[in-house]
This record gives sequence, C-alpha cells and structure tokens, in this order.
Amino acid sequence: QKEHGGEKPFGCADCGKRFSQKRNLLIHQRVHTGEKPFACGHCGRRFRQKCHLARHKRVHTGERPFTCARCPKAFMDKLGLTLHQRLHTGERPYACDRCPKAFRRKQNLTVHQRLH
Repeated sequence: QKEHGGEKPFGCADCGKRFSQKRNLLIHQRVHTGEKPFACGHCGRRFRQKCHLARHKRVHTGERPFTCARCPKAFMDKLGLTLHQRLHTGERPYACDRCPKAFRRKQNLTVHQRLH
C-alpha cells in the first residue's frame, strides 16, 4: 500500500492504531512497552523519541529558538510560539458547543465545558 495515498498498512497489535510507515509503528509501540531509549545526559530523564529528548535539553540550555515576529518573546518549542501568537492574532480555535465562548488552548475549553 502506498504512503502518499493515505493508506496505513502497518497496524499496532496492541491497540489497532495504523501507520503509513513501519518506522512510525515501531516508535508508537514504545507507548505499550514503556521503552524510553533516549536519556538526558544532564538529569537522566528518559524519552521515547530522540526529538523529545532534543526539545527537553532546551530546559537545561535555556535555548529558545522559536521567536515571535511581533514582539521580543521567544520559546523553547513551536507549540509555545503558536499559542503565544494567538495573543497577537486573537485566534481562538477551540469553541464551546454550548455557549459563544472560544479559547486559545484546548485545555481551557475542556475546563470550561466541565462548568456546563
């Protein structure tokens, strides 16, 4: 089956989640095995993926490579920058289906919905 056709021929035997690449299935399986092969040399914290270790290392280095184009703020990861940019744009992509309120962060919507 073809990856670009949206087909996902590789299935997880534990939960059924499907993947277009075998590599992604193997990474996913660490969720079930608990395997965390990547360790931080500074604090020893372990991660399932190398990219998660690289992001974590910024806690120790203070590196903030994601900078806002509208103000001097900088962030350790792209998500932090994306959430911050919503302050400038006013974007609130998480709308409550029971009232007119909308939120910048999904977790804020979740907390809000518990009030209904």
